[in-house]
Amino acid sequence: MSSDKPLILVAERDPFMRVALMRVLGTHFQLTFAENGHDVLYLARDQQPVLIILEVLLPELDGFQVCRRLKQTEKTRHIPVLFFTFLLAEEQALQAGADAFLLKPLRQTAILETIYKLIES
Repeated sequence: MSSDKPLILVAERDPFMRVALMRVLGTHFQLTFAENGHDVLYLARDQQPVLIILEVLLPELDGFQVCRRLKQTEKTRHIPVLFFTFLLAEEQALQAGADAFLLKPLRQTAILETIYKLIES
């Protein structure tokens, strides 16, 4: 992977969705994946991605808990968080500190526009 691409941290349990996200985002961004909430918190602090994509349904800590902790931590609060989930949970995501919310299924134009808007602001 080219290190000149911006890094995005993706928290996604579903292997099929990880592959789909890699196909859609991989040409634009360097991606690193986490499968549970604790890994997201560690990787966010360690790798300082330009954006974090969170699923709500994560093992150990759910996406809402992860988002709250990210936004309460000095080293990670500046990183935009995009919730990407099947759950109708936009209000809860925004209350947890999310910067944006998209419902699955994956729509290439919508996710790319949202990501670019978040990292440019």
